[in-house]
Amino acid sequence: MDFPIELSLEQQFRLQNLKDQVKDLSKEEAQECLLEVLRQMMVKDNLVKHLIKQA
Repeated sequence: MDFPIELSLEQQFRLQNLKDQVKDLSKEEAQECLLEVLRQMMVKDNLVKHLIKQA
C-alpha cells in the first residue's frame, strides 16, 4: 500500500494556524498541549489497531 507522506493543503493551513496559536504559550502550557496531543495520538493508534482487528 502506498500512503501519502506529505500534508494536504488543508492540513498545511491548519498546521500554520496552530503554529500561530501556540507561539506565545508558556513552557507549562506548551508541555500540557504536547502531552494532550500525544495522548490523542495514542487513542488514535488504539482505534486503528481495533479497526484492523475487526477487518
